[in-house]
Amino acid sequence: MSTLSPGDQSGADIVLVTCVKTKRDRPSPAKDLYTSALFRKQRAYAERSGVPWFILSAEHGLVAPDEWLAPYERYLPDMSKEFRSAWSAWVAARLEVLAGSLAGKTIEIHAGSVYLDAVRPDLEALGATVTDPLRGLSMGQRLSWYDAAGSESGTVELDVAAIVTNLRNKAAALSPGDFLAAGKAATDRPGLYSWWVDEAGAADLTRGLGTSVASGLVYAGLAGATRWPSGKRSQNTLWLRITTMHLGGSHEFSTFRRTIGAILASADGATRVDEERVTRWMNDHMRVVTTPYDDRDTLGQIEKRVLEALDPPLNLQGMQPTPLRRTLRELRIAVTRAD
Repeated sequence: MSTLSPGDQSGADIVLVTCVKTKRDRPSPAKDLYTSALFRKQRAYAERSGVPWFILSAEHGLVAPDEWLAPYERYLPDMSKEFRSAWSAWVAARLEVLAGSLAGKTIEIHAGSVYLDAVRPDLEALGATVTDPLRGLSMGQRLSWYDAAGSESGTVELDVAAIVTNLRNKAAALSPGDFLAAGKAATDRPGLYSWWVDEAGAADLTRGLGTSVASGLVYAGLAGATRWPSGKRSQNTLWLRITTMHLGGSHEFSTFRRTIGAILASADGATRVDEERVTRWMNDHMRVVTTPYDDRDTLGQIEKRVLEALDPPLNLQGMQPTPLRRTLRELRIAVTRAD
């Protein structure tokens, strides 16, 4: 099951979207025949994906967006098991005709469970990987998911650029003590942050990793993003993330603390994370920049773009592999096994 965030492209080779009951009353190109809000959002998402996309039609099987169709009333859940089986084989065979061999391709499907469960076996039999990013979402959650995905716009581009500039601003970095002294009000909001290390701290990281780490920005993340695909709202804030998880928490509940703890343990020749050592070291050698961002629904999407721009050396998830990151993964596994 996929767990993509809205706007977080899956690396799909093909996108399939479902037909809907609400249609025009005259023949039209398939992409224009279906008129519901859900289909319009599915179509916009598929068109932005930049990959071939097609429509799953209960009446016509697989339909290309520009194929002309007359209105119809067939609904797949109303059809027999035998019809669905034949329909699925027809869809898979036609997709391979239109899109080429499906072996090794990822097909992202935006459809209800009846459509997806029917067609998945035949697509997988042809060697495709099927993903379902909206699995389990209600209609309202699906519409919200597409709204968030649709924020790939000039506004978001400007937001990303501004956030990257802010997070790179060394002059805005606060020591942990100064951050705490500033109080909760300034950062009791969702947003993004970047952690910076001084030269002495960079030397410790270099020793632990066996790979050179320069002083400066080494890690970035977010606090308070909506969890997709469930649509569950987070109540986390920058203040809570930094004070209770990074500076005062446990490495078992903080990716960042586990990373720092694993590196310091390696530098000290230890096998376990020393929580007091991590907190003390962070207070001595690190500074933090915060940038509030109140749109929780698109925050995960924003973070992805920000991390691509910043490429912090200690971030792992979704980042390009490097020798440093490979070593860091090994050190994190080592302390996990020792816990």
